[in-house]
Amino acid sequence: MTLHLLLDLDDTLLNSNIEALIPVYFQKLVSHLSQKIAPDQTFQHLITGTRIMYASADPLCTLEQSFNDAFYPALNVERETIAPLIEEFYDTLFPTLQPLTSPRPDAIAFVEWAFTRGWKVAVATDPLFPRKAILHRLRWANLAPETYPFSLIPDFETFHFAKVSHAYYPEFLLRLGWQNEPALMVGDSLERDIFPAQQAGLPVFWLRPSDQADSRAEGIPQGTFDDLRRWLETVDFATLVPHFTTRKALRLALLAAPAALHTLTLKVPAAQWIVRPAPEEWAFTEILCHLRDVECEVNLPRFQFALKNENAFIPGQDTDPWAAERRYLSQDGLQAFLAYASARQELLALFATFTAVDWERKVRHTIFGPTTLRELAGIMNSHNQSHVHQALQTLNWI
Repeated sequence: MTLHLLLDLDDTLLNSNIEALIPVYFQKLVSHLSQKIAPDQTFQHLITGTRIMYASADPLCTLEQSFNDAFYPALNVERETIAPLIEEFYDTLFPTLQPLTSPRPDAIAFVEWAFTRGWKVAVATDPLFPRKAILHRLRWANLAPETYPFSLIPDFETFHFAKVSHAYYPEFLLRLGWQNEPALMVGDSLERDIFPAQQAGLPVFWLRPSDQADSRAEGIPQGTFDDLRRWLETVDFATLVPHFTTRKALRLALLAAPAALHTLTLKVPAAQWIVRPAPEEWAFTEILCHLRDVECEVNLPRFQFALKNENAFIPGQDTDPWAAERRYLSQDGLQAFLAYASARQELLALFATFTAVDWERKVRHTIFGPTTLRELAGIMNSHNQSHVHQALQTLNWI
């Protein structure tokens, strides 16, 4: 059975010594940019931009965009003015930080063992760095991406949420093309890795530092890499399938879907949007149009109606024929995506007003019979998940 292993990077795969590394990193970057910008201004706005990335909750704004929108206007400088300096820094100066870190032989052994089992191994690091910096750190860990076929390595160019926002975790699964297979988040930090992943609906294993214990982690699988290996050899993988059943997990997953699709709209060439993998399959534009119309004409009205009517009857709708009837392939895919994302934000705003009673409000559905609004939201999330996976396959991203 396929298992997705999501492995944190800093102090999990790599001894990072963050307390020493980050100040030196910022100092070197500030010094390098001093050719164009006053150092005191640069440092202050680096801190501000990083804080803004931590707080980002916009599925239509990557972490890089969040940082840039705060950093460059505050310095009164165009990004293009210092972009060559930044590229030079990550190519030549950032690698000089390597002596502040060290590889973990136990991590390397575990990763190699996991690959021999045929599992999919992903690097679930906080995406607050450019891709170049993250790849450098993997090489410092002796886990070079050129050698190890990691299924996903996030970065601030393509991700929308930091780990502390919790929406990072469903965005990560969607970007993997996850389809209800077992998945496990492994990390050393309770605050950034374990508790947020749990609240987002993912199974977890705490890679507990040898000198650390925490009563809050009672009942959580924990230990060393050797302990993790032994645990994985005995655990029932059926218990490792993420579940988006709580109200918070559902809201996070529904927020993550437009984020995952937004990355595709940024990175995929326009000509590829209308290419069908096969004559009977949808192109990316058709998928986006379908999601738009289902969100605007089915999902949003359905929940609005159910809130106003006791034990509301919800008719099922066959929306697949709309692709041909409405000539989706000839429509503007980007505008379809933006309309879908706008309707999703409206629906999430409605969900934010729900009480616990509202979530369990009973409705009757043509296909699913007696159900609740929470269960309908889960069905809607599964529909999103399916079409994000379809889009990734259509565009050859997985």
